[in-house]
Amino acid sequence: MASVLEDPTLERHFKGHKDVVTCADFNPNQKQLATGSVDKTLMIWNLAPKARAFRFVGHQDAITGLQFSPSGALVASSSKDRTVRLWTPSMKGESTVFKAHTAAVRSVAFSHDGHRLVTASDDKSVKVWSVHRQCFVYSLNQHTNWVRCARFSPDGRLIASCGDDRSVRLWDTSTKHCINCFTDCAGSATFVDFNSSGTCIASSGADSFLKIWDLRTNKLIQHYQVHSAGINGFSFHPSNNYLITGSSDRTVKILDLLEGRLIYTLHGHKGAVNTVAFSRLGDLFASGGADCQVLLWKTNFDSKPYQDVLQQHSRRSTPDPPPHLSDIHPRTPHLHHPQPTAIQINPTVTDTQSADPAVVELGQALHDNKADFLPRHVTSSRVEEWTGGESTNWTGSNSGNQTGSDSAGKGRGEEEDTAQSHPLEVLSGHPSSLDFTLQHIVQQLDVLTQTVSVLEERLTLTEDKMKECLQHQSKILKDMQASGERHRMES
Repeated sequence: MASVLEDPTLERHFKGHKDVVTCADFNPNQKQLATGSVDKTLMIWNLAPKARAFRFVGHQDAITGLQFSPSGALVASSSKDRTVRLWTPSMKGESTVFKAHTAAVRSVAFSHDGHRLVTASDDKSVKVWSVHRQCFVYSLNQHTNWVRCARFSPDGRLIASCGDDRSVRLWDTSTKHCINCFTDCAGSATFVDFNSSGTCIASSGADSFLKIWDLRTNKLIQHYQVHSAGINGFSFHPSNNYLITGSSDRTVKILDLLEGRLIYTLHGHKGAVNTVAFSRLGDLFASGGADCQVLLWKTNFDSKPYQDVLQQHSRRSTPDPPPHLSDIHPRTPHLHHPQPTAIQINPTVTDTQSADPAVVELGQALHDNKADFLPRHVTSSRVEEWTGGESTNWTGSNSGNQTGSDSAGKGRGEEEDTAQSHPLEVLSGHPSSLDFTLQHIVQQLDVLTQTVSVLEERLTLTEDKMKECLQHQSKILKDMQASGERHRMES
């Protein structure tokens, strides 16, 4: 058998969400992992041992997607409550809210320069937003059913989107036009993303297929069916050599894209795996699912030169089959079925390195008037510790782990003792009357700005229509004159 060092290993598991985990992303600084859940909360897990986790409260319904900004200074989250929030991942728990869509928002993603956001929604639209101006920019509207996911290309010139209309669409961000549409999906398309070079896009679906298209030729180059149920999400390795998938069949699978085959199947979740994500360096990846757990894995298989990995695989007692001939350029579309020799990894020991981290709860939302495309700023300040029954029930389920943290915290200073003995602290927003007045003025100015923008768009459309009408009338007059001339000539 190959060396254990090349196989992925389970490093840690995080428990803190009270419902299904739906999304995950690593901070570019490699020190944090963010996850979202049906429990309406966003959690920031610090990857350092014994570090506290932070729970951000604000959304009124399930969180469906999240992503760190390229700088790591912001986290964007989307929710079924029809809003998108921009969080500052710090103790202040500040967030800005966009009333983004008229139905559930399914995904949110930053452009690679961090200046724009793209959102996808059940209202069948894809929308682009300005991060710094905190306002709506434009909308893309050719999907005929719910849009599940949208992503920017690395150079920002393209947007890929997919949805329940069984299509994957490619948009030009300069012209706002759909420049390509892949419609050979057998079921709902659940996730789409670009590889790190921007030369390919992949999409997954409820039909358990994963497809990869080369954007330089607009052709399907790889087609995998390695899961026994729908694929909920996937993530490209930064090298573009590997891809991980999470499925409702309770497994995470790792694909070798250079050889076009399945190389690992990871077990560990007790329910559907809803999200997977590689870290920015590719040395770690995370998975989250219906069992409310977040598993942190060490990649390992990317730490050796690729040729060494191939040599290790060639020494296996049951060597993997050779690659498909059609994987060798020029490639043609073909189907990859699961290989029985793919390595099954089933960790029997869950978390052996650390207890569940203490959780600090942040960012309780304010009650205020909502308006379409209207951002509102929520500033949080520390208040007294919350001692409700829900906290007691949750901490009680992890009492064994928390006991060790409590004893370790003694003698470290008053603030640290408080954090360890009462791990749930609520930070709620109560801005002063002056701040509230200023925020209200800013909101009204934003409403006026948006109204002017909409009026300008409508005026432009009206002018275009008027031009078309005048051109049409001119053509009719010319035709009538020509007809009159013919009648006179004939008479």
